[in-house]
Amino acid sequence: MKTLIWTTVAIAVTAAAPARAEDPFLSEIVAFTGAVMHLETGVPGLVLGAIRNGETAVAGFGEIREGTGVEPDGDTPLRVGSITKVSTGAVLASMVADGTVKLTDTLQSHLDWDVTVPSRDGKEIRLIDIATHTSGLPRELERAPGPPDDPNATLTKEAMIAGLESDPLLFAPGTSGLYSNFAYDLLSAALANAAGRPYSDLLRERVLEPARLTDTGFERPTDISGAMQGHGFQGEALPDIPSGLAEGSGGLYSTTNDILRWMAWHLDRFSPEDAEMRLLDHAAYIPRDALEVAAGYDESGEMDAVGLGWIVMERTADRPTILQKAGGAQGIFVYMAFAPAHDVGVFVGINAYDFGAAMGMAETVNEMIGTLAAH
Repeated sequence: MKTLIWTTVAIAVTAAAPARAEDPFLSEIVAFTGAVMHLETGVPGLVLGAIRNGETAVAGFGEIREGTGVEPDGDTPLRVGSITKVSTGAVLASMVADGTVKLTDTLQSHLDWDVTVPSRDGKEIRLIDIATHTSGLPRELERAPGPPDDPNATLTKEAMIAGLESDPLLFAPGTSGLYSNFAYDLLSAALANAAGRPYSDLLRERVLEPARLTDTGFERPTDISGAMQGHGFQGEALPDIPSGLAEGSGGLYSTTNDILRWMAWHLDRFSPEDAEMRLLDHAAYIPRDALEVAAGYDESGEMDAVGLGWIVMERTADRPTILQKAGGAQGIFVYMAFAPAHDVGVFVGINAYDFGAAMGMAETVNEMIGTLAAH
């Protein structure tokens, strides 16, 4: 039986025909690990990419859409869900680096909406509280449901103002941690106001263009049939919906190759270009033991500290320190992790809402980084 399993994996690896890196070890690890993950999870499609010492490799398995017979590759568009948050954190880092805002500025000082941002016990919501999920705001904005083909239609400025006016704080800002999409959409609105630019332009100018991310943005791909289609919990194909105002929290499309380029930017940690921004973006701001309660951080590995959206996992006997972020949107689960001190990063995406598969792929990626960093 074991021989049959390994033979099946070998066939899958050969069929995947991954892009060869100059580092053959990297190509082998990506192809083999991706094949095993695809066989174990049974998801319709999976794409895996890694970077090591500047070399990259990508392998795809299954189908981007049922019946197409087309495997995902490095240029296949897919939603990256909450990986959007760490791009928002990078915008914040850039604006702190050039003095446009400070991490300790209050949300109230930059939101410029006709609303009083709630506070608790004398503590106001600061930009750093939002970026580290310690704002006290709930995970989601309470709002009317949108239509199935555009559920974000009701995510409006007016709905967010109403949400703030309801005094939704669950704890005093900075005292506990609770993952919040609502807070991150407020953060993108505040940063856009502080810069006097639409947020999509701000993201492009400060993050996407410097890292050469040419296939990342909020607009749906022109040829949506070439993008990975997500699947719901019952295996049903989900529609490709507009991102709407989920700009800070989860609205981005990207590709595996773009994510690898972005990790290359992160791993170039001694570059003089954007040095201050990168340093701010990689810092651990809130250690776990500084929080009374910490919830919503640990799905892809236990959080030791929080950065600007990044979950920081300290070094263990099996792997180096990792900065990681998971995401999920419209039937797509993704996970991105890198080890800044070891020039290694990995990205994986699947097109099915399968929590077991998502947790398993994160564990596998963390182990991969340990393997690649030690080689």
